Order: sequence, then structure tokens, then C-alpha cells
Amino acid sequence: MNNKIIFSILVTLIFVITSYGNEKSTTKDRPNVVFILADDLGYHDLSFAGSKYYETPNIDKIADEGTVFTNGYAACQVCSPSRASIMTGKFPARHGITDWIGARTGQDWRKSGHNNKLLPAEYKLNLAAEYTTLPEALKEVGYKTFFAGKWHLGKKGSWPEDHGFDINKGGWDSGGPKGGYYAPWTNPNLESGPDGENLSTRLAKETVKFLEENKDTAFFAYLSFYAVHGPIQTTQDKWAKYRKKAEETGIVNSGYKMAARLPIRQVQDNPIYAGLVETMDDAVGLVLNSLKELGLDKNTIVIFTSDNGGVASGDAFSTSNLPLRGGKGYQFEGGIREPYIIKVPGMTNGERSDVPVSGTDFYPTILDLARADLRPNDHQDGISLLPVLKGQVVPERPLIWHYPHYGNQGGDPSSIIRLGDWKLIHYYENDKDELYNLRTDLEEQHNIAEENRLKVKELKARLFDYLESVNAIFPEKDPDFDPEKAKQRYKDMKNRRLPQLEQERMLFLSKDFEPGNNWWGSKVTKD
Repeated sequence: MNNKIIFSILVTLIFVITSYGNEKSTTKDRPNVVFILADDLGYHDLSFAGSKYYETPNIDKIADEGTVFTNGYAACQVCSPSRASIMTGKFPARHGITDWIGARTGQDWRKSGHNNKLLPAEYKLNLAAEYTTLPEALKEVGYKTFFAGKWHLGKKGSWPEDHGFDINKGGWDSGGPKGGYYAPWTNPNLESGPDGENLSTRLAKETVKFLEENKDTAFFAYLSFYAVHGPIQTTQDKWAKYRKKAEETGIVNSGYKMAARLPIRQVQDNPIYAGLVETMDDAVGLVLNSLKELGLDKNTIVIFTSDNGGVASGDAFSTSNLPLRGGKGYQFEGGIREPYIIKVPGMTNGERSDVPVSGTDFYPTILDLARADLRPNDHQDGISLLPVLKGQVVPERPLIWHYPHYGNQGGDPSSIIRLGDWKLIHYYENDKDELYNLRTDLEEQHNIAEENRLKVKELKARLFDYLESVNAIFPEKDPDFDPEKAKQRYKDMKNRRLPQLEQERMLFLSKDFEPGNNWWGSKVTKD
């Protein structure tokens, strides 16, 4: 073999070796990622997760082909903190966004008509610019990044394009669909389409367009639906379908009961909400079909989750999370346990994992799946779930929640730690603790703190060691708290608001229900 041939072979080998080791030169070989985030979707709001009322065949398909984490959690019981945790891999107490951005704090809390023992703590109003977010980390290894939908992590200057997304379709200050789910809507980053266009469908179409235009490079597409956040709206056809379904199942006389502060929904029979859920699922189907048609499905990771529990109390009183206790805004499982699915082609196929996991884990997991270096100094409270996806074991570690606020749904200012099967809730109003064993009492009906004082002491020490280490902010006592006013507010909720909700529920289920404005403007065009 002459020297020229030997030299040529060596050059080729060096090129192959250096290209394999060079992350940016192998971008096309990395898997794509489609991350789908629902807003306010409860753990049992999907048919694969046990709902007998809502129909979600497209999301069910992701579950059938992926790994479902049955102990999957959002990092908070309300939206902005959870979303910041997905972006940063940090628990809310660490990144400082501990309530939905726009919620009142301190003395301003009373301006909303509230009268409570505590004044909610202050919190950060935007995602800190100094953090390296998940999309920024992916851009460093060659990914094209795209965002569509709800952002709610700060005002202009802290929008998706300021935190690593190349393209932003619809992400801005607002936490809800301004103008509703049917065009025309109000959004400076998403021009309204023809009158009657559905917002969820439009966001899916924007995502599909991005996939088509970037099919030849590695991409991270983050589809963050405004659905199923209130105001809940649907088409007449979908409403009729689910009204009939509720009627065939049997409409119960009572759909609510009183919780500690507000009525809370006990049944899944809201035909408007059901239509909203199905329309979001239809939109998911558009994206999944596009991946298949473009030949991208074999190299695209698909993730689906929600940012907090279903709205059972407060807001639109949309759904029931039973048998889980509570819902959005609550410290119980109904407020924080979420649909949590990761589909990796060739690796996952209908598995179920009971490992407790958090929204903070998406950041390192996606990096690991993308064959990028982990960044433990960035995603400090998350771990890679790649070992779990491969059927391996990960060390037990604590999950922590910190919500020093009341919110709009009836939950309490509290902090939580889950370790193994144990869940401790510490309440700031009375400095009391509740302890539950979630393996034997998932419904959180039996507080066993008194008979397990050593476990309470152990978990509480770990919880507050963490909170102190990140300089967590706590609520303060309200010197002007009036217990008589608090009692009167509860009476009003029980004697006035609860009957109103029951009447509204039956109105939604009546054959002659008519919301006006051509069904929220949906009749102009089809979904």
C-alpha cells in the first residue's frame, strides 16, 4: 500500500473520529424534540389516565408508545412557577417565581376582597436573564428552537425570544387566551387568522410549519397550549356530543361540595370543557401526523405534560380530579400530580414507571437524550430520567414544592416534601404539618403525622434545610386579619356561590344552552 493511500485512509479516519466527537458537526444525527405542554390539565383529564368522559385518542397514542410516569409532578400547583422550572431545572423556591405572574402579594392581596391570616410572599416577576435555559443549552449544540403558545414568564424583554427560542408564535405576558379561543384574539406575537379560527389548532399549524421548514436539522419545538385554561369555550357540535354523553351516562343532581374556602367540583360532566380538551387533542394529532408524514417520527422524542392540576375550584371550576384531592392551586395531589409522558423512538413502548419525577427533570433528560453534556450547575434540582427510560434504577431523592401564597382556587400557603412514599405538607397559617403515605393513601384522607413524629421531624428538617439554602421567601402575618369577615366569606361561598355553580352546571347540560356570540365566535369557520 503506497503512502498516498495510507495518508488518505488516515485523513478519513481522523475526519470520522473528530466529527463523531464534535457535537455541532453531528447536529443532524441528534434526535428532534417536540415538547407539548397543556395548561391546567388534570391528572385524570385524559382517557388513558382513567377519564370516562373526555376523549383524547392522540395523547393516548403518545402514552401507548412512550413511558408514562404515574408519579409525575409539576413543580408547582400554579402555572408560572412550573413553567420556569421546566425552563431552568430549578424548583420554584430557587428561581424565585413562586406564584403566577400577576398575582397580588402583601397588602395588595386584600384589594381582591380577600381576608386571610397571612399576606402572600413577594416573588420574582420574570425569568432571570442570567439562567441558561433548556432552549439555550440546546442551541449551544446546534438545535433550532421554536416556541408556540402560552409563555407567562415575564413582560417584553423576558419573552421566549429572550430566553433561547429562535421563533416565538404567541408567547407573551398573558397567562390566558386574551379574546378567547376563536379569532379574532388579542396577542402581539400571533396575528389573528380568519374569524372563527381555533387558537389550539392555529398553534399546532404554526408548529407543523416549523417542522416542515426545519426537517433537515435537529430541532426543539415547544408547543405550549393556552388550552385548557379558562375561559372555557368550544363549538356547538362538540358541546352537543358531550352533553349527550353526560345524559347517557346519567346526570347526577349535585356536582359540587364545599372545600376549606371554595366549592369544589366532584364530577367530570362539563360538556364545554370536554370539547375544549378534545380540540386540544385534535391539535396534538395535527403535529403527530405531520411528524409521520415528514418521516420525522422515528427520530423525534415527544413529551407531553401539564403545568398544574385541573381546575376543580376557582377560575372556571372546570373538572374533577377525584380520586385525587384538590386541584389547581392546592397542596394536595390533585394540584401537582400531572400527566407526564416521554416517548423515545426505539426505547419506550407503553411502559409505566412509578418513580417520582418532577418538571425540573425535563431539562437534564432532554440534554441526555440529545447526547449533550449535562449541566448540573444549571438544572440544579433536576435529574436525567434516561436511566429510568432504559429500565434502570435512580437513587431516591426528595421533591420539594414551595407556595407561600393563597391563590385563587382555595389552596393554602404551604411547602411540601415528597421522599419515597412519604409526603409532608407544612402549613404557614398555623405552623402545622400533615403527613401522608401515598402508597396506601393516595387520596390524602388520613393525616398520620401524630403517630409518625420521627418521620415528620426528619422530612421537615430536610425541607427547611433546602428552603434556607436557596433563601426562600415566606408569607407574613396580616395584622388586620378579621376572623369574622373570613367566616362571612365562607358562608357566602357556601350559601350563594355553590348554588350558583350548581345552576350553571345544569345550564351547560341543558338542551337549549346557548352561550351567545355564535358560540364564542366559533361558528364562522370550522375547528
